[in-house]
This record gives sequence, C-alpha cells and structure tokens, in this order.
Amino acid sequence: MATINLGSLKLNWTGAYNSSTSYAVDDIATANGNSYVCIQAHSNQAVGNATAYWNIMSSAGTNGSNGTDLTSTLSARGDLVFKGASALTRLPKGTAGYVLKQGANDPEWGEAPSGKVLQIKNASTTAVISSSNDLGGKHFPNNKAVSNGAQVLTVAMTPLSTTSHFYVWFTCASGMNGNSGGVIGIFCGSDRLNLASSNGYAGDIDGLSVHGVQDTSSLSGSQTIQIRNLGTYDGSNHHVNGNSGATANGGKATMTVMEIED
Repeated sequence: MATINLGSLKLNWTGAYNSSTSYAVDDIATANGNSYVCIQAHSNQAVGNATAYWNIMSSAGTNGSNGTDLTSTLSARGDLVFKGASALTRLPKGTAGYVLKQGANDPEWGEAPSGKVLQIKNASTTAVISSSNDLGGKHFPNNKAVSNGAQVLTVAMTPLSTTSHFYVWFTCASGMNGNSGGVIGIFCGSDRLNLASSNGYAGDIDGLSVHGVQDTSSLSGSQTIQIRNLGTYDGSNHHVNGNSGATANGGKATMTVMEIED
C-alpha cells in the first residue's frame, strides 16, 4: 500500500489572480482583498464572476464602516466611535468636565447634572453627653453660641467646590432631669447653622433631630462641623443618649455631613 504524507496535502497558494495563469483545483488566488479557491481547472475565468470555477474563502471588510479599520473615522485623541444611522460615526472629544449622555438616538457630551453628591462623612456616639448650661430663654445670634454647652460630635470636611453646600443632619435620644426643653445646635466653624429643642419631662426619654445648611462659597480649607448639647431653658441637665439620671438609654447619636454641588 502506498504511503501518503499528510503534510503534503494542502491548498496551493498562487498569489494575486492573473488572467493568463492556468489554475488547477485547490489553487488559491486573491483579488481586492478577498481569497478564492479554484473548484474547476481553467484559465481566464475572473474570480468573483465565474462561480463555476471559484469559491470565495474569505472576504475583506469595508474599511471604516465595519470595524476593520477605524483610522478614517477616528481622527483625534479622545475621539469615540458609535454606530450611526448607516455607518460607524465619530464622536469628537467632549469639553473637560462634561459627561457622556444618551441623546434622542445617539450618544452625546453634556454638562454633568447639578445636585451631585461630592462627599459624605458620618460620625456617631453612644456616650452620654450632658449639659447643665442655662439658656434662660436667651436667643443666641450667630457666631456667639459655639462655646456654650458640651460637644457631642464633630466632623472635619474640606470643601471640594465653591459652588456647593454642606447639608448636615443629626438625631439622638435625650433625657432631662427636670420638666424643660433640651437644646441641640449645629455649628460650622463659628457659624451657627440651626437649633432644635425637645420639650420633655423628668424621667422621659425623648427624640431630637436637627438639620442645617452651609454655603461653601466663602469657605477655605478644612471646616469643623460640630453638634453641641446647649443645655436647657431652666438650667436642669440635658442628657444626649441618657435618661434623667444620665444613665445610657441605648441611644446612638448620629451626624451625617454631605457636600452637594448646587
């Protein structure tokens, strides 16, 4: 039995099609980026037309419209490409700070939506924070009450923008020795942002919450945002996280500070 060398069984590459060449079965020729295999011996039967003599092996893509060559579509650094109505389409680099958004049909660059959160910080404590500061019905103007009472929580935050604001909110459980109102204040630096009070009776456990807003346009560098227990209106003890005897009541005072772009 004859021995056949399988390594010699292969297609015969002939290069570019030539009308004067005689082609045998399994000869391979190329034309216009395509490859063709001869299926019937012949000469002068143009590839692509004489299907009785040639079968296509591989087909070239159309440069620039099907992903084989984007150099004619993308022309500058930062360009993007997307499928347009009928062909691949160039989206030029957008303006710094812009975001990619979906238009009616195609993607486009646009300004970032306002109101985005730039940063968030939290603080909490289960410690009992007491104050016997006597407010006595006094009304403290801004910049005057930051040293009163006892500090409950503090957060340091450096603004990331001058067109934003800090939004601060705080909540806690509180108790009082007498029948009075316990007062909590939010401060940013020396500015008082807001006050809240809880009117309660001795032995009761009450809830207290407050929020405040600080514009960042005039702020520079790290800012100290703090919650202070300012005491009561009659000088009796006000206990954050504690009952009338300043015993922990299982409460947890929490403060959240967010910087939000206007």
